[in-house]
Amino acid sequence: MKGQDFINDAYLESLVRDTKEDKAAIRAIFAKSKNKEPLTLEETAKLLAIESPEMEKELFETAHELKQSIYGNRIVLFAPLYIGNYCINDCKYCGFRKSLRTTIRKTLSDAELVQEVESLENLGHKRLILVYGESPLYSPEFIAHTVRKVYETKVGKGSIRRVNINAAPLDVEGYKIVKAAGIGTFQVFQETYHKETYKIYHPADTRKGDYLWRLTAMDRAFEGGIDDMGIGALFGLYDWRFEVLGLVAHAIHLKETFGVGPHTISFPRIQPANGLNREDLPYLVSDQHFKRLVAILRLAVPYTGLIMTARENEAVRNEVMEFGVSQIDSGTKLEIGGYQEKKSEQELNREQFQIGDTRDLDETIRWLMTRDFIPSFCTACYRLGRTGEHFMEYAIPGFIGNFCTPNAILTLAEYLEDYSSPETKAEGYKLIDRELAKMKDDERKAKVVERLGIIRGSDKRDLYF
Repeated sequence: MKGQDFINDAYLESLVRDTKEDKAAIRAIFAKSKNKEPLTLEETAKLLAIESPEMEKELFETAHELKQSIYGNRIVLFAPLYIGNYCINDCKYCGFRKSLRTTIRKTLSDAELVQEVESLENLGHKRLILVYGESPLYSPEFIAHTVRKVYETKVGKGSIRRVNINAAPLDVEGYKIVKAAGIGTFQVFQETYHKETYKIYHPADTRKGDYLWRLTAMDRAFEGGIDDMGIGALFGLYDWRFEVLGLVAHAIHLKETFGVGPHTISFPRIQPANGLNREDLPYLVSDQHFKRLVAILRLAVPYTGLIMTARENEAVRNEVMEFGVSQIDSGTKLEIGGYQEKKSEQELNREQFQIGDTRDLDETIRWLMTRDFIPSFCTACYRLGRTGEHFMEYAIPGFIGNFCTPNAILTLAEYLEDYSSPETKAEGYKLIDRELAKMKDDERKAKVVERLGIIRGSDKRDLYF
């Protein structure tokens, strides 16, 4: 069954069109956000109506404060791993669309998959998201097989501790099969929540042309036992304000229907791809509006992780990081088998889109630390059940200090000892010293220092609170 259509296009359009800047109302919303209360569609629309520099400045300040209060100064790192790019869809913006004859198609063999995972582990990665085209080749059974293969692949001190999935929507039985493999988050992006725009970019004779099947993918995931999921929109296909409301409406629907909102929201901007000229698109999102939409999402869904991908260039990531982002990818390769080949130049006929930030993992980690962020590979909450609705219970004063920051420090120390450059290692331990000096709980601090000593003096790894 396809489920309920919870996107009212006419109403969302009216909110975008008719809501005007109201400073008093907006400041009341800021106060509500500081109490970590999710926003309604109407409240989100009031933030989208901000026009004055004064209110925009307050928006960014509030988003920064809220992000710090829930997530601290941690940034979680992951890498995407493309498994195969065969696809039965014909999305007009995608370098993998079926009608594009210049795309070079490939699916990793088991041996190649192991080599890719070993390459990622040798760089220091602990968290992956596996990405698949929509094709009968990539059945739930195939996805589950690749997940198990990733988990069982270990080299040196390396291991992948969390595998997330970005794949086509499944039926309930399909989700059950994938869940049994031990996945983390299952991502399905709606691309655009605007129905007429959706029709333009997704031909009706393809599986993805069914708007409602895709819209209700997460409903079926819940029925299949998955309560950790990611949603997203591809910004640049339609009005960014409508898409923000679509994402918030989706989050509200999941929370009201299943008791748990999305674990993550992604907001990629469309980038050049094989067979696409991005400049032909009428709704491209400016850097300033991109920065604003991230801040608004942070306020609207306070407990949802926000993912900014390497589609964005270094300058944009540097600017937007403060205003709500909690996860980024790094050292990203989009070519099937690209982590083994270690090419410096992209070949768009082998990849889905153009990457904006091409820095490797070590450079990214050093950059984050110079910004006083703690790069984190932590997976403790997922493995101990601190997810879904339970995360809201933990995201209270004291939790960050007791669990999140200590675990981030320990996973950073693993990276510094096993994989980093000398420059990054020196910078990393300076950061760790600064974070230890901030800790007010002497007993917890002593335990962190003890575990740091174990990591630095032995081969023992994966120590967490």
